[in-house]
Amino acid sequence: MDALWLPGLFASAFLSATLLPGNSELALAAYLYQAPQQWLLAVLVATLGNVLGGVLTVWMGRRLPRKEMSPRTAWLTRWGPLSLSLSWVPVVGDALCAAAGWLRWPWRQVLPWLIAGKLLRYLALVPLARAAAGG
Repeated sequence: MDALWLPGLFASAFLSATLLPGNSELALAAYLYQAPQQWLLAVLVATLGNVLGGVLTVWMGRRLPRKEMSPRTAWLTRWGPLSLSLSWVPVVGDALCAAAGWLRWPWRQVLPWLIAGKLLRYLALVPLARAAAGG
């Protein structure tokens, strides 16, 4: 297998978790098509990239100036870091990560939910990618 597949998967997952456009699901599916037996490695690499991209977005959110909280933040304050379990949702997930930073949620509460959301998304994609590849 080409030595660039895993770094490419990592880069795609990282960029997909920032405000930049990306499609890590497609990269994961392409990798699994080439190496279906390495699904766990692929999930771990994609999750690591996606989590680190989410951490960058949280960090950038912490750099935003704090202003009055709008009514839109009520949902976030109600659910707190648990809302980051949805950090995998396209566009919305990036906003959730930025909001977590802006709200200055503690890292020890942010990271477990961020990791869980990202990991579960990729684990859910494995059987779909395998089915699409006919295996």
